[in-house]
Parts: sequence; structure tokens; C-alpha cells
Amino acid sequence: MSRSKAHIHAATLGGTPDDVEAAFYEALRSGDIDKLMSCWADDDDIVCIHPGGPRVVGTGAIRTSFDALFANGGTIQARPEHIRKVDSLASAVHHVLEKVAVATPQGLAHAYVLATNVYHKTAQGWRMVVHHASPGTQGELLEVSQSPQVLH
Repeated sequence: MSRSKAHIHAATLGGTPDDVEAAFYEALRSGDIDKLMSCWADDDDIVCIHPGGPRVVGTGAIRTSFDALFANGGTIQARPEHIRKVDSLASAVHHVLEKVAVATPQGLAHAYVLATNVYHKTAQGWRMVVHHASPGTQGELLEVSQSPQVLH
């Protein structure tokens, strides 16, 4: 089984939050709505916020929003980078810097989007319950973090 098919298969069976996240981004890049939706929990309260967009709530509304993005063979060339995780037994929160390929009049450029992906362990295994992405910026997006303090 290929690596991408293995990730999609793991997402369908539950896998880990990392497996579901990999399957989600692979589905974005391939424009496969069924594979993408297999990553989401089947719950009326799941939420997706596209960059600069409204809060989209529920499986049907989220599917419709991605269908619109994928219309006419469109895909989202996003690759997760610099992932920070807070995982527990039944939930996981991943803060992701997405590097997105964007077509511009000058050619291909990259934008950076900050996203938060939240996963819950459900009866069907790990599933996404929130994807919240901020508007992208051109160029390198820096991360601000607290430096560890050294005690003497």
C-alpha cells in the first residue's frame, strides 16, 4: 500500500491524530472530497473556518465549503510545517504553519497560513473536529515563542 493510501486508510479506521492530519492535507492537495470528509467527525458541532471566512458548522456545511474550493478540479497545495502539539488521551490540538503554493501574475509564490486543528478520539477512532485557518501572508511568517529561562 502506498504511503498516501496508508494514511487515508488509517484515517478511515481511526489511526492517530498525526495519521488523520496527514490524510487531511493529502486530501486537500488531491482535491478528494470523500477522503477529506473521512477525516472529520460525524458531528453536528464540528467547525471549519477558512482563511478570512465565516464559521462553517456541521458535516454538510463543511462538505459544501470544500466542494466549492475543489470546484472545477481545484486543489489546495498546503503543506504543514512547524507543527506544535498538545495531545492527551482523548483529544489533540495541533498548531500548524501551512505553506501554501499560490499562483500569482509573477508566477508561483508561497503564502503562510496559521491553522489550528483539533482532533477527538471518537467511537470510529481519531477524527478532526475543528480546522481554523487564518488569512495567509506572503513571505516568511515568524513564530514568537518564549525563550527558556536559565536559572543560575
